[in-house]
Amino acid sequence: MPKRRTLSFLAAAAAVFGLAVAIPATSAATTSGDSTAAAFPVSESQFDQMFPSRNAFYTYQGLTAALSAYPAFANTGSDTVKKQEAAAFLANVSHETGGLVYIVEQNKDNYPHYCDPNQPYGCPAGQAAYYGRGPIQLSWNFNYKAAGDALNIDLLHDPYKVEKDAAVSWKTGLWYWNTQRGPGTMTPHDAMVNGRGFGETIRSINGSLECDGKNPAQVQSRIDNYQRFTGILGVSPGGNLSC
Repeated sequence: MPKRRTLSFLAAAAAVFGLAVAIPATSAATTSGDSTAAAFPVSESQFDQMFPSRNAFYTYQGLTAALSAYPAFANTGSDTVKKQEAAAFLANVSHETGGLVYIVEQNKDNYPHYCDPNQPYGCPAGQAAYYGRGPIQLSWNFNYKAAGDALNIDLLHDPYKVEKDAAVSWKTGLWYWNTQRGPGTMTPHDAMVNGRGFGETIRSINGSLECDGKNPAQVQSRIDNYQRFTGILGVSPGGNLSC
């Protein structure tokens, strides 16, 4: 299945390649939301500059409200690393959502495919309820279950929260970034804070469809976003940009 800007690795590739099986995540840490937001290295004006045409749903306030779920995100290492990680996350999110335009997966024909009936908890919200939503287009009943358990939000029974509550939506993106390896060997967060470079975040999000020469145009699109965002933040993008 070809990669589409309106459909993430979780939503597009899983049905065919089975790559988005969730890895059980540890419970989200808690801390002062205000202090975590204050430490975020992207200002609201910079966020607006990055996403001039974004959907009104994706608010800066929703993003900063979500930060307390994973306080290490964009808050680990030097100021340079913090800015690089924030830029890397937002660059990948921009690619997945067409510049924070799409809230839900656009191809409704895919909606019934994301219910794995073999899971013991089934699909209590309905077979067609677990389509891609939010900044990483979270999909599949098992991913809604895993993300909800980690965030202490019942997304299995009410997946619609991801398209109705901006903070919840951003939290699902941070859940994947901080706890899931996808087709890679490390989480995107670990890739950025351990100096592995932006290219490793691409591998963890959509590497099986894009990396190792499989779709260089998609990889370059992500890199272009990242370089533009690091420019806005006034920081070097570092090395190892591609995968």
